[in-house]
Amino acid sequence: MRYADVVLPVAVPGLFTYALPEDLQPHVQAGCRVLVPFGAKKTTAALIVRLHDTEPQGINLKAIISVIDPKPIILDWQLSLWQWIADYYMCTLGEVYKAALPAPLKKGKAESRRRRTDPEPPADVVLPMPIDATGSTPQTADTPATPASPPLSPAQQTAYEAINTEWQSRNVCLLHGITSSGKTEIYIHLIADAIAQGQQVLYLLPEIVLTSQLTDRLRAVFGQRLGVYHSKYTDSQRTAIWQRQLSPEPYDIIVGVRSSVFLPFSRLGLVIVDEEHETTFKQQDPAPRYHARNVAILLAARMRAHVLLGTATPSFESYFNARTGKYGLVRLTERYGNVRLPRIEVVNVKELRRKRLMEGAFSPQLLDAMRDVLARGEQIILFQNRRGFATQTECRTCGWVPHCPHCDVALTLHKRIHRLTCHYCGFTTDIPTRCPNCEGDDLRQTGFGTERIEDDIHTHFPEARIARMDLDTTRSRQAYETIIHDFAQGRTDILVGTQMVTKGLDFENVSLVAILAADTMLNQPDFRAWERAFQMMSQVAGRAGRRQRQGLVMLQTYAPDLPLIAQVVANDYDAIYTSQMLERRQYAFPPFIRLIIIYIKHRSQTVIDQLAREATIDLQHIFGSRVLGPDEPPVARVQSLYIRRVILKIEPTLPLTQVHDHLYKVRQTLLAQHLYSSANIYFDVDPL
Repeated sequence: MRYADVVLPVAVPGLFTYALPEDLQPHVQAGCRVLVPFGAKKTTAALIVRLHDTEPQGINLKAIISVIDPKPIILDWQLSLWQWIADYYMCTLGEVYKAALPAPLKKGKAESRRRRTDPEPPADVVLPMPIDATGSTPQTADTPATPASPPLSPAQQTAYEAINTEWQSRNVCLLHGITSSGKTEIYIHLIADAIAQGQQVLYLLPEIVLTSQLTDRLRAVFGQRLGVYHSKYTDSQRTAIWQRQLSPEPYDIIVGVRSSVFLPFSRLGLVIVDEEHETTFKQQDPAPRYHARNVAILLAARMRAHVLLGTATPSFESYFNARTGKYGLVRLTERYGNVRLPRIEVVNVKELRRKRLMEGAFSPQLLDAMRDVLARGEQIILFQNRRGFATQTECRTCGWVPHCPHCDVALTLHKRIHRLTCHYCGFTTDIPTRCPNCEGDDLRQTGFGTERIEDDIHTHFPEARIARMDLDTTRSRQAYETIIHDFAQGRTDILVGTQMVTKGLDFENVSLVAILAADTMLNQPDFRAWERAFQMMSQVAGRAGRRQRQGLVMLQTYAPDLPLIAQVVANDYDAIYTSQMLERRQYAFPPFIRLIIIYIKHRSQTVIDQLAREATIDLQHIFGSRVLGPDEPPVARVQSLYIRRVILKIEPTLPLTQVHDHLYKVRQTLLAQHLYSSANIYFDVDPL
């Protein structure tokens, strides 16, 4: 009798073993999906991990019902990578399976309970024609691509050659190139080299919003060799990409966000991680809480591919690896066309508010600069990293503030829908007209979100054409592509946005960028706050003056004397890196140690406080002073669940397998107690 160990897309540890009927054995391989019974009456699609002849003892085995795939849809190296992700990021293989595949590939024909012996796949997995970014079916491209982009500048050529030299001794190279230095042109030439050698390329981006401009540039060079993969495409479109990558004629280049690391590649030779510092490469919820940059580096190592990490503001971890010789390091310090970096003017908001000269979120200097820019027919980007209209509604009589009933956060006013909204659970309610606490009617909106900024600009500049780019206005792929296209074509004068506008977008007519509230980035309870603030401000500043003239950046802050502000003005990355690394070494933070956060959730505040204390004590018995906590995260209740966390700091020399085993045992012991059985305890490895 043959048996199959399978993985199911559920958060249950381990594999499940099923009997493999004799008539199905010729049609089954590891990496194929099969239909199996699961639970009392349910059937589900499972993925075969291993076939063997060892009968499990003491188990009443169920049999596989049917075979879904005539050939594997998961390659051997993918299964190995999934297992590494599950082990390292402390989740189940089923959770990786659930995250990795497009929805249609996690399903079978549940209504078909007969055993399939024919070699054809069922109708729901018929390989469709590939679909490009436009949504149309492309022509097959057989002709080799040749770069149709301008030749590299001397500085770019030097960097290009240095990257290839670094790859001779190291697989990973960090390209530290200032904004508008033309890193993308270097990428294009490296991609062309890889394709000429018969290799595939994975081009990772941190945000879907970046794919539109980039794919236009890449398609001009490589045509239909390019496939795009991200969540704004339909399930059928993403399934088509997956199936094509398994075909004899896969895409040579895949451009996508973090989930693209799960795609099947047969001859991967180059991985480009653009804007490698971006935190959106880290998956937060649900599990697996993986970092796509790090997974991509491991993927490339297993396939003997080269990796290029590109950014103007490297993550401190990547820069540390480059400085210590683990990665290669290439610098590109000259903007393309010798355009000067923008001039940054710091505006003291505290002093202006004292003199009552601020007009809402706008300083007089900013309003004057905006008038000049609009008069010249040029464009403006305004950066405000909070969406909505007002960040808080407050009773001026008693100080009451409406909070979400399910989360420990104040509700944000969204004027367009005329509702108060929770940005954590989505709860909405009517805007109150009277205070329920004191019955007063003096309710004021405080704080500025992107919606309010947009509203105020209409008042100051009624003739200006204004667009807003945030989560509320970019729910669909068409929405954000329209916003970007209109701005790029000059049909919009002023673009207001959250951190979406800080990423590598290229607009040639932008001469003014304003950072409206720098302090909201600085005052975060996080050891990475200054690193991220520098990265975000430097990136958004880089959107100004990207052609034949110097741009202007207005940086509004209450703390103009902070060293960080001077470092941003001087674009002095090495200065902030050096100062922050001294602190991180002194206080034991990454990259000098590893962090694992143990999150604990429960509906009872009393129970969770007791559980968090017990968990901390148990962990301290094992790890001693490496354990910090328990404490409350900045938002300590979400969706009616109270949250506590315990932080574990471990030296890089400690064996991770043993550390993980101890953590699993502590969790198992705690959850075995009746009082804590309904709690949720999970781990975030290398948190951001």
